[in-house]
Amino acid sequence: MTGAGRGIGVAYAKALAAEGARVCATDIRDTQRTVDIIQQQGGEAIGITCDVTDAAAVADLVAETVAKFGKVDVLVNNAAVFADLNRSHFMDITSDAWDKVMSVNTRGVFECVKAVVPDMRKRGYGKIINIASGTVFKGSPGLCHYVASKGAVIAMTRVMARELGDDNICVNAIAPGMTMSEALEGRDEYENSATPGTRCFKRHEQPEDLTGAVLFLASGESDFMTGQTMVVDGGAAMH
Repeated sequence: MTGAGRGIGVAYAKALAAEGARVCATDIRDTQRTVDIIQQQGGEAIGITCDVTDAAAVADLVAETVAKFGKVDVLVNNAAVFADLNRSHFMDITSDAWDKVMSVNTRGVFECVKAVVPDMRKRGYGKIINIASGTVFKGSPGLCHYVASKGAVIAMTRVMARELGDDNICVNAIAPGMTMSEALEGRDEYENSATPGTRCFKRHEQPEDLTGAVLFLASGESDFMTGQTMVVDGGAAMH
């Protein structure tokens, strides 16, 4: 589980652990709080600090996880740059800002999938869940680099599903809507956003609204599903 140091990643990790998964929570920031929460609820977890753009660090992350738990059944690619971005017209986004978002949100997914596939291939089974975004289907203004990076995640998901089908590895994506994670709480631009009004369910999305989709894609119930993108946004973008 990448991006498990705060926000939605913590909710994903807790939900998976509650279903009996042994969780490796990783993030560029400290994940001890996530590990403590899981252990307090009776689950098993380890925390590893890792930069998903560093191929060597990601390889070490997977090796350490396999050494601890014996295998990797599920990868949730949640790490992304979003909460700290300032909205601006694409003409005002710098090349450096573009590259940073693409490096984490797109290449980070690429690096993590490449790292786990060899272990999954050994057993002829695995679940890869890439976290995209509902902004891809809405063309949300002010976040061109973010939207483009998440569009690439959906595109990669489809290619990876084709190329890993013979290995019986499922690759799917989830596209959340704007979610009131801890990183967004208290920020006026999100608290008072017009987004809830565009939904069938006219309220803010919570991290817990997404855990059911993750659990389904991680389970055997979705073994014949691959290359798909599940939009979970209260009915704002109907895909």
